[in-house]
Formats: sequence, C-alpha cells, structure tokens
Amino acid sequence: MGKTKKNTQRSERSPEAPSRTNSVVANDKKKVQPRENAEKEPVLLAAEKSSTKWRNMAIRTSTTLLMISAFFFTLASGYIWSIAAVMIITVLVYREVIQLAYVPAKSKNLRWFKTMSWYFLITTEYFLYGESIIYYFKEIVMVDAFLLPFATHHRFISFMLYVLGFVFFVTNLKKGEYKAQMAQFGWTHMSLFLIVVQSHFIVDNILEGLIWFVMPASLVVINDIFAYVCGFFWGKTPLIQISPKKTVEGFVGALLCTLVLGFFVTTLLMRFDYLTCPVQDLAASAWSNVSCEPKNPVFTAAPWHLPSIVRYLIKITVWIAPVQLHTIMMACFASLIAPVGGFFASAVKRAFKIKDFGDTIPGHGGLTDRMDCQFLMGFFAHMYYHSFIKMYNVSVGTILALVINNLSQREQVELLARLNMYLENQDIMTHNIDAFFQKAQSLLQG
Repeated sequence: MGKTKKNTQRSERSPEAPSRTNSVVANDKKKVQPRENAEKEPVLLAAEKSSTKWRNMAIRTSTTLLMISAFFFTLASGYIWSIAAVMIITVLVYREVIQLAYVPAKSKNLRWFKTMSWYFLITTEYFLYGESIIYYFKEIVMVDAFLLPFATHHRFISFMLYVLGFVFFVTNLKKGEYKAQMAQFGWTHMSLFLIVVQSHFIVDNILEGLIWFVMPASLVVINDIFAYVCGFFWGKTPLIQISPKKTVEGFVGALLCTLVLGFFVTTLLMRFDYLTCPVQDLAASAWSNVSCEPKNPVFTAAPWHLPSIVRYLIKITVWIAPVQLHTIMMACFASLIAPVGGFFASAVKRAFKIKDFGDTIPGHGGLTDRMDCQFLMGFFAHMYYHSFIKMYNVSVGTILALVINNLSQREQVELLARLNMYLENQDIMTHNIDAFFQKAQSLLQG
C-alpha cells in the first residue's frame, strides 16, 4: 500500500514537472523577447553609411536652398505677402499637429472634434490679428464707420465667440468618453498656444520692421544648418536622449557659427530701409521707395571704445551699431534655447510613435519639423525687441484712439477747431475750413 501511494503520488506529480519546466522556459523567453524587439540604437550621422548620408545630405541641401529662395522671394514681394506666408504656414502646421490627435478621436467616434479644432483656430486668429490691426492701424480703423464698432468691442466679441465654442464642446460630451474628450480639448488649446499665439508675435515683428522677422529666422536657419553639418562630419557624442541624433559637436559648432555669421548677416540687413522701417504701407515691396524718420538709433553705427592698449596696437576705430550687439544676444538664444522647441517636438513624435509630422518637405519631414524652433524664436524676438529696442513715441493713431474713446462729439469738434486755429496761426493751413466747422456744429445742435 505504501509503495502504491508513493507511486501514485509520483505519477500525479510527474505531469507537473514538464509544466513547470515549460513555464520557466516561457518566462525566460518573455525576458528575452523585449530585448529582441527593443528599438535599435539610433545611428549618428557621422557613423552612417557613406552612400546613405551623402544621399540624404544632397536631398536636404536641395530642399533647403529651395526654401531659402522662396523665403527671399516672399520678402521682396512685399509686407502683405510676408504676413500671408506666416499665416498660411501657421495654419498648415496647426493642421499637422491636430491631425495627430484626430486619429484616436476618429477611432473613438468623438463627434465634432475636427470642426471644433478649426472653430477655435478661427476664433483665436480673429482675436490676435484683430488686436494687431487695431494697434498698428488705429488711424485707419478708428475713422471708418463700419470698422469702428468692431474695433471698440473687439475683445468682447472675441470672448463671446470663444464662449460659444466652449458651450458647444460641453453640450457634446459623450458618456464614457469624458477623459478622451478632455484630452482632445487640452490638445487643441496646447496647439493654439504653442503654434497660433507664438506665430502671431512673428507677424507683429514684421509690422515693427522686416528685420525683426528676417534676422531671428535667419539665426535659427544658420544654427540648424551648421548643427547638421558639424554633426555630419564630427558628431560622436549624443547630446540628449529624446533627440538621439543630436550631438554635442553639432550643438557647439552651430553655436560658434551662429554667433559669427549672425553678426555679419545683421550688418548686411541693417543697410536697407525696406527691412528696418516699421510698416506704413502694406502694399509696399522691396522695389518701393521706403524710408522712415526718425530712424531707430539702434541702426546707427558708433565708435566702439576699445581698450587703450588695443587702440595703440591696431590704430583703427571700430564702428558698431547697437543692433549688431543685440544680434549676439539673439544668436545665443537661437543656439542654446530655441533648439529646446525641436526637442519638445521630438518628444511629441516619440509619444505618438511617428518619425516626422508629415512628408511635405523631402529630407526634412513636415512643416512642423522645420518650424518647431522658429515659433519660440519669434516669440523671444518680440519680447526682446519691446523690452530693449523699441522706441515708444506718440503716434497719430494713438492720439486719434484717445480722442475717439474719451471725448464727446462736441469736444471732438472743439479740438478740431482749436487745431485748425493753431495751423492757421502757424501759416500751415492753406485753405479755410470754416464751412466744415459750421456744418459739424449744426449737426451736433440738430
């Protein structure tokens, strides 16, 4: 009996032995499997096959030259075309970013996501560019009977448009999908802030003078080109994990090249009034006779006070305009901080497991892949210009806005009469407008 029980126990345990062995082997396979399926380590540009990297460089170079040519052609065509180009690029970049979130929204059958994304884009554009038009073209907007109500109540109109979109979003919340819909809502607003809001400041830079658009954009392009070139030939040390093909050698080489070339690029740009003057006529182009007085002193070169021993040795006077020194500061930002925008874009691509945001530009990817640093750089240039460079003078538009918003109609007519009296006493007014004043006073009395 004892032997029978032992044999029975052995026979009962014997099937378990192979199963335990199989489970151990399966677990070992599970442990090994992730290593087999793990992502391959990215190959640095300098370590790529010679044929592959030279072919990629040829494609990137040709498309880069085409983009630079299109950029300068747009600049020469006129202010309005430069503004239109920025707005079109903004919309296309916004479309690429929203498209990433539209795929999961479509799979969950979330209604109206794309419609609401475009509605909020239009509302944001209306608010931002309306603010710019009112600020820079007061003397036109404030005297137009049709535009005046829109200018006076612009912010309230913009707020109500946003509120309508918000109400529409809340009323379309779907049970069981609240978390996904809130994520889509947050994605839309993040895209609006990082793309639309920052690009709006680039348009403001254009209105302040094309140089404040061209110079920061050029610094980013120079930095990007030489980061690629230096990484292509000498890059061996990875810079940051989130963007594994970036190298320390490329980063440092791009910094030095941007500082040197940025200085000379600004020296060239500051010679043209078309680039340095604030926009007065949107229809003007590079072939128009553009001039401005008074000119911002930041473009006026002055003797640079070198140390006495240096002046004794070289016996020359160095003339430097303040804008050239400001360029050095902007070049530092374009080289040290603006690339973080590219790293952020790389993190987004890794989160969505995509290589590029699109395939619009051969060798580069989508427009977002090229503009990720430009938006942050344009925003910085706007803040830097208004903090350290802009001349705050009282303009006709500013005074006109104060008169219209703060004086009654009777006080406005009185101001006009006194201004006319002053001009006549100074022999500036060459014709009599008494008939105009009599008509205006009769209208007010009637």
